Amino acid sequence: MKRAIGRRTCENMPLRLEAKARMDKNALETVEKAVEVLRRGGLVALPTETVYGLAADAQNPKAIAKVFEAKGRPLHHPLIVHLGSADELGQWAKNIPKTAWKLAEQFWPGPLTLLLQRAPRVLAAVTGGQETVALRVPSHPLALAVLQAFQSGVVAPSANTFGRLSPTLAQHVREDLKEKVDWVVDGGPCHIGIESTIVDLSQEVPSIVRPGGLSPEVLAKVLGFVPQRSTHTPRISGSLPAHYAPKTQLVLAKPEALVHCATALCAEGKRVAVLHPHKTALPENAQWVCIPQELSALAQQLYALLHRLDKEGFDVLLTSLPEADDIGAALRDRLTRAANAHLATVPPNND
Repeated sequence: MKRAIGRRTCENMPLRLEAKARMDKNALETVEKAVEVLRRGGLVALPTETVYGLAADAQNPKAIAKVFEAKGRPLHHPLIVHLGSADELGQWAKNIPKTAWKLAEQFWPGPLTLLLQRAPRVLAAVTGGQETVALRVPSHPLALAVLQAFQSGVVAPSANTFGRLSPTLAQHVREDLKEKVDWVVDGGPCHIGIESTIVDLSQEVPSIVRPGGLSPEVLAKVLGFVPQRSTHTPRISGSLPAHYAPKTQLVLAKPEALVHCATALCAEGKRVAVLHPHKTALPENAQWVCIPQELSALAQQLYALLHRLDKEGFDVLLTSLPEADDIGAALRDRLTRAANAHLATVPPNND
């Protein structure tokens, strides 16, 4: 059953453009090319407000297989289906609770993914063999234009090698996946910069199974309560202990221990980049890299910064976890998983 939903965005994440706004000739040609590639089973790098996604026809098993191959992604790891409108929700999910419609009305298009019981049409390759499917409507105008012209859902995990840094610029996609992508839609920098929040609505009580671009406090405005992190969840995108990793080793330390840790690492002959909002005295072989103190700005810039630092010859990237307020929970999640990818150990005296 279809249900008409007005398009809104949460108050703190306005759209820069509407999907139906007039596009110039180049943008229209790009959208048309992207749709043509998707229809013939190819892969398209698609900009969203969160990160660039590697899009393929969600009803084409061969196209979906190409996504897994291009990324080196485990076949049991489920994918998120991106839709052009909330009106398509009933085509991809069943037994949809009222809460899902309320969240979709308030936050779609936007950085929210809903985990629901899958409809019969959803391929097992999309869900990793599970009975749940993850769905979202992105807010980037080019992504919406492609999805609405394609008139069906696409799977679109981040357009990068599995486990590595997500791309927030078209350049990141080209440098990583190269010829594995048939067409890259360049939509400029992603304006949120980290992945969507995934809310599990397949159980009686909604819960967050992946923190992301929408904070629990914002979701509470619709839910009537602050959703908690679930301790028992279906498999979802970005849920492995080690993920989102730069090529350079990332080490985490408490803010008061950053200088000590940098000194210890430099004593080992390491060239260290210290990522912190405030400049401080560091040992000779360490370099201060300024990061935004404001959390939404940090989220928007984090992946791009780590991509850049990967090219600058550092042995270690050293930083602290932000406070867990608002989008800080998602940042803590990404940084922790990125550090785990290198099995990083922090120097002593960092209690």
